[in-house]
Amino acid sequence: MDGTLVDSEKLWDVAMDALYDRLGGVLTPEVRASTVGGCAENTMRIVYDDLGLPLDLAAMAGSARWLHDYTAGLFDAGLPWCEGARELLDGLTAAAVPMALVTNTPRVLAERAVNTIGRHYFAAVVCGDEVPHGKPAPDPYLRAAGLLELDPRWCLAVEDSPTGAAAAEAAGCAVLVAPNAIPVPPGPRRRQVTTLAGLEPAHLAEIHADLAGPQRAVAGNRRDCR
Repeated sequence: MDGTLVDSEKLWDVAMDALYDRLGGVLTPEVRASTVGGCAENTMRIVYDDLGLPLDLAAMAGSARWLHDYTAGLFDAGLPWCEGARELLDGLTAAAVPMALVTNTPRVLAERAVNTIGRHYFAAVVCGDEVPHGKPAPDPYLRAAGLLELDPRWCLAVEDSPTGAAAAEAAGCAVLVAPNAIPVPPGPRRRQVTTLAGLEPAHLAEIHADLAGPQRAVAGNRRDCR
């Protein structure tokens, strides 16, 4: 969602700067990069380690709630689409391709973004606070594939961050990477593009076929998912 469909990573930058100010520190680009695409628990651990604060679970949970509340206010002001994302969703919907939205963002905040994106696109929405472990663990993508009643190997994940790409790959998905805020390392089951603009369902099917190789299921049964 963040950085793939809507260009909300810049809003998370603002919110993270505000959290650091609240905690008495200054956020560096390196630390911010390490939190992109991360779940709340991992992000707070990085923040508290960076600031030399005790890893108090209650305090970290309180900071996460504050961060999400602050970000919600920014989301409500409007979320700009990433280039080509809306057109790709429209094309996939017209082609009857089942899609799931898979995000580390908590449900209460993700719902506000989905209102902007359009919930009619997705057969399922999986949020970071609804699985045992968020990205980079495979749990969110495994749950999404299960909700779509698909083997993860039949799915194409579209990601923008190292954390998200690692999660999808660990779940068994092929991965289309469109980097946003930070570079994403290459991998044998990853295809990189500079933008989603101009991509159509047929392109995604070709990318999945190339990446899936011998793991690909029977072509007549294979479906690509987002």
